[in-house]
Amino acid sequence: MTETPRFTPTRRAVAAALAGFVPAARLLAAPAANTPRPGFLWGTAISGHQSEGNNVHSDAWFLENLEPTAFEDASGDACDSYHRYGEDLDIAASLDLNCYRFGIEWSRIEPEPGRFSIAALDHYKHVLEGCHRRGLLPMVTFNHFTVPLWFADRGGYEVADGADLFARFAERTTAALGPLIGMATTFNEANILLLRKALPRFATDAGAARARNMIETARRRRSAPAFSSYLFADPDRVDPILRDAHAKAYQAIKAGPGDFPVGLTLSMQQIDGVGPNAAQIQAGVEAMIYGEWIDAARHSDFVGVQTYSRLRFNDDGLMPAPEGAELTAMGYEYYPAAVGATLRYAARHIDKPVYLTETGIGTDDDRRRIAFIDATLNELRRCIADGIDVKGYIYWSLLDNFEWTRGYAPHFGLVAVDRHNFARTPKPSARHFGAIARRAHGGRP
Repeated sequence: MTETPRFTPTRRAVAAALAGFVPAARLLAAPAANTPRPGFLWGTAISGHQSEGNNVHSDAWFLENLEPTAFEDASGDACDSYHRYGEDLDIAASLDLNCYRFGIEWSRIEPEPGRFSIAALDHYKHVLEGCHRRGLLPMVTFNHFTVPLWFADRGGYEVADGADLFARFAERTTAALGPLIGMATTFNEANILLLRKALPRFATDAGAARARNMIETARRRRSAPAFSSYLFADPDRVDPILRDAHAKAYQAIKAGPGDFPVGLTLSMQQIDGVGPNAAQIQAGVEAMIYGEWIDAARHSDFVGVQTYSRLRFNDDGLMPAPEGAELTAMGYEYYPAAVGATLRYAARHIDKPVYLTETGIGTDDDRRRIAFIDATLNELRRCIADGIDVKGYIYWSLLDNFEWTRGYAPHFGLVAVDRHNFARTPKPSARHFGAIARRAHGGRP
């Protein structure tokens, strides 16, 4: 189903108008650019590649369909959100949320170097307009891990001028979409490759070998002298170029059109040192996984904290979860208290507005998802009581979608998606999260 251009005011939009938040005349007008949303942001998140489907010009699509590959599944149609985004926005609005975080796909907008697709830009314009019509502040991620295949062929972010090419994409995209964007981030989890130094992306030697073989096969198949895919690249080579790309894209986006905050999101897991050298271990790991991104965040408009668990280290390195600890479907410890620790870390070290832009749990037991949401909410309340100005809680994810190398097995979504007909079925956790947002009415937890 595609989005309909007809506008029907939502129940929350009508209530907001009656309460004086939105002029009643605007309910029947075209969506206003950068419409302010009062109060705390309650939202959900998805990314382009993980939900849209058939992102055929991307590096990830190519790698998923290689033999050998490190991916358990190919993304295929994903959740067909490219065509069914109206249904997804309707669900978010029905939950009385006021924010929708989503990613735009560079490989759709610039499928060949220097050729920008008007049709793809129009598509994302329609998504943004759909957000505004439903009272959802659109928070746009410019790069959520995937890159155009042509960009990977030439070395991706391991080549210095990759930063300029990303900034060019950001400039052209902002020219087309900027007046409708509510907030934006350049990169999703910009430090994710540094985290790999402490937490290897693949848990076994066999997994690491599979990834190396996949990238080498891709290089040969593409006749590319320097094939580089973001999630599998060399952290030491990529990180300085990625920081340059963020800085240049930030300036390009801020140049407008549009007037909205631009930040970045960081993977900020709670780090616990263990043993007699606990403090030094913790400080060393934090320096490793954040590098110079803390300073980059200080020079942005806000920071998005993305937390899923804690990591424990001793003198020998990464430790397993404590014996008897509950594990999620992703294999890491169920530990919602980590959210409080990372929000405090961000507030203490970055001193910019803080949003919880991702947290969630992979599980098939929706009761544990509800418990995770409640525990996260308690952490938020404690942080706010301690004077930390947390400005939003965005749950990952709206949908059960494609979870990268793990394929479709882990389920993070508030909404189940039938893999055969794409039917969306909100889970009890969706109604639970929506009830919390409804009671808050845009206010703090």
